[in-house]
Amino acid sequence: MGNPGSTLSAYRDMQSQARSILEAAKHGPLQSLSDRELPLRDHPLTIYPHALQRRVRAWVRFGPEAVRVDAKVVRSTPLAAGVEFRAEEKTFRCWVWSNAVALADDELS
Repeated sequence: MGNPGSTLSAYRDMQSQARSILEAAKHGPLQSLSDRELPLRDHPLTIYPHALQRRVRAWVRFGPEAVRVDAKVVRSTPLAAGVEFRAEEKTFRCWVWSNAVALADDELS
């Protein structure tokens, strides 16, 4: 059934992250790698089916404001990751450099 304290803590963390994302979004639009930085025609692109999407922690940027988010990798190239994350009812998607992404802690076990 799980630990109720752990579940409450995870919920509070999720709410805190959503507030951080929405606050950062006030500083500008979500940044994504440009077509020039991400030449999809020149590099292989992997699109992951839902069952293979990995949970990660990723650094994203809204205008000048950087925030680390819990996300999932939905696509990738050898140098970049297409990530998706949520805050409240809003879903965000962007491309970031692969080194801005790390496996979520529970994925390491």
